[in-house]
Amino acid sequence: MITDKMYDLYWCLKIIETRTGDIILPYIQQYDSIPLDKPAEKVAIVSRWIRTEWRPFFKELRELRPVFPTPAFTLVTRYRDVVEVLSRPEVFSVRLYAPKMDPVVDGPFMLARDETSTNWVEKSIMRTMLVPADLPLVRQLAGKIADESLDRHAREGRIEVVRELGRLVPIRICGDYFGFPGPNLETMYRWSRATQSDMFKNLANEPVVHEASVRAGEEMRTYLSELLKKRRERDDRKGAHGTSATDCTEGPSQTGDIFERLIRTEFALEIPFDDTRIIANMAGLLIGAGETTSQAIVQICEQILRRPEVLEPALVAARSGDDTQFDAIVWEALRFNPINPLLFRICERPTEIASSTDHAAVIPAGTVVFACTSSAMFDETAYPNPEEFNAQRPRDLNLHFGYGHHLCLGNLLGGVMVPEVVKRVLLRPQVHLLPGDEGKIDYQNGPFPERFVIAFG
Repeated sequence: MITDKMYDLYWCLKIIETRTGDIILPYIQQYDSIPLDKPAEKVAIVSRWIRTEWRPFFKELRELRPVFPTPAFTLVTRYRDVVEVLSRPEVFSVRLYAPKMDPVVDGPFMLARDETSTNWVEKSIMRTMLVPADLPLVRQLAGKIADESLDRHAREGRIEVVRELGRLVPIRICGDYFGFPGPNLETMYRWSRATQSDMFKNLANEPVVHEASVRAGEEMRTYLSELLKKRRERDDRKGAHGTSATDCTEGPSQTGDIFERLIRTEFALEIPFDDTRIIANMAGLLIGAGETTSQAIVQICEQILRRPEVLEPALVAARSGDDTQFDAIVWEALRFNPINPLLFRICERPTEIASSTDHAAVIPAGTVVFACTSSAMFDETAYPNPEEFNAQRPRDLNLHFGYGHHLCLGNLLGGVMVPEVVKRVLLRPQVHLLPGDEGKIDYQNGPFPERFVIAFG
């Protein structure tokens, strides 16, 4: 156990200096120096560190206070403890997501349910529709869309990656593979961004962000209802001409897109999956596919292009068609700037975590728990020499798609779509970052990348 004297000695040797030369206290000492009667200040400073200084802040917590309570939430920072939180949905639930997600789909959404009929049934159905046999097609489609966009900008010699690749590719796949094309690209971009911003980034529960998400949900459901009606009428006409909906073999080219598969499938009366559930889950595909995929593509490109020692082996793997090695480089790059620093849960009953360790802690019921996945992927007990870029690390350790019961539904699709787009970017001749601030990702004070321009020959 770390005593106060050990703590003081430790930080006497680790005083940090700012660029201006001012001596500042380590994170925990700064936090502890804020009076207990100012909880808002304590929460604000931790929130700022998570946004802007997550790597050094989490490193200090892993070393000194791996389970870190604040007046508003508790941070869990070591790999083993993060996995424990994400592996126990009966204790650390996703209940807090429901008020944000349910109004968007006008009913219970499976992502906001733990080990319930809604979660088990609907996730099972959607996993059945997203068959692994489709992955080569999805990868090929992602590459084709990316190349077309890069070709359109070849004469300019530069491309704005967020709109023209990061958002474009998953939204086009949402139309071509999911069967949800939307009225136009701009509307799909807006729906995706509005829902993602509220569901996964609006930790402060700002009403304007939530209202934009609910409006997007209403518009999506209206659109999908009309689309469902048209597609049923089309299938009825096909049936009248002797085409059987069951005369198909495995593979998307034969069975059609995901929307069509759902429409064609007849469920037993005991399985509550009617048209409202089809619409809800089709909306969920866009919600999950858009901004997160864009963010991953943008941040991976930036991480690789800023590292010549990484770009060179990435190009070798890309040119040789070694997707296994190339993909490993991609996911290691994302570790240095992950799409989400944490996943939040609520503790349903008093529960001890990290039992049998020197930092075991009891989490009170009702506590909001931040499972800091970004911190876990820099825990040296799981990632030796974590500050080193090492593409040979076991991929099953990664937490980019979550972990356990709520592992991302689209982890397999994202696992091929993201690296293929990055590959098509890197294969362009003389691809490079622009100098200065122009070559940096611009988040425009929001949760997602909004602008990132790169150049190529």
